Amino acid sequence: MDPLEDVLTLTGVTGRLSAGLAAGGRWGLRFRPLTGVKFNAVRRGRCLLVVDGVAEPITLVAGDCFLLTRPVAFDLASDRDAALEPAEPAFLAATDGVARAGTGDDVRLIGGRFDFRERARALLLDGLPAVIHVPAATVEADAVHWSINRIDLETRRGQLGSTLVAEHLAVVMLIQVLRFHLATAATPGSGWLAGLTDPVVGPALRAMHARPADRWTVEALAGEAAVSRSTMAARFRQVIGTGPLEYLTGWRIELAADRLRRGDGTIASIARDVGYGSESALSVAFKRVTGSSPAAYRALRRAGAVAP
Repeated sequence: MDPLEDVLTLTGVTGRLSAGLAAGGRWGLRFRPLTGVKFNAVRRGRCLLVVDGVAEPITLVAGDCFLLTRPVAFDLASDRDAALEPAEPAFLAATDGVARAGTGDDVRLIGGRFDFRERARALLLDGLPAVIHVPAATVEADAVHWSINRIDLETRRGQLGSTLVAEHLAVVMLIQVLRFHLATAATPGSGWLAGLTDPVVGPALRAMHARPADRWTVEALAGEAAVSRSTMAARFRQVIGTGPLEYLTGWRIELAADRLRRGDGTIASIARDVGYGSESALSVAFKRVTGSSPAAYRALRRAGAVAP
């Protein structure tokens, strides 16, 4: 399993489709901030996307899609000067899975959101821009378009299990959008996701994810990338924002927390499997990172007091 698969599995990403949108004439909808990650794809026509905090509006045409990685408000409209109405009433009044705005259906969109467990922002989303726009004309976007076409087909056919299939396809689309961003961003930026494609940081991340229980040192991680110890330490901190061993500790705690949530093994066995020599060593690190001991975390999870 590679690091991206690791993190997507651990963050429990799920796709949820919303009603589609049909619009025409002059129209505008104001969407309130939503938890999770929002996506939309334009199937027909064109419209304008305005995201709070993003300087320039984005013109969307048929085949385009976008991903909002922050819980921010945004507008979809026929043009910049169109009057805006709250989106929620339109979607509550949706019929046959389609909300409507304006007059006619010159514009068609499908959309939904991705939900994650509590740690997803730090593990996956930090370092990404607020909005990722995937233009239809981009060669690298072919795989994204395939996923969107299949989602659209499943929702229109309405066969047995079509909603579940479409939601799984939405997760495939998310992975493709993240790949697109890494492949096309002029500067991938900082953060964990950018580190996957970094020639120094990437090999170290893959090694730690493949063998988290190994007795890693900065020197050993530097050997994975064929660089000096000082180069590894400096580059890792520059891209990820923390040192390699601090990152390793955090990842081990994420693995341990996942096992504790699932009730998978004793605390002693979990400690051994994630790289700690004893239950007490895991307990010290776990409490330092999460504020709770492993035993207390497991008890709270069983009582439903800790987010999954």
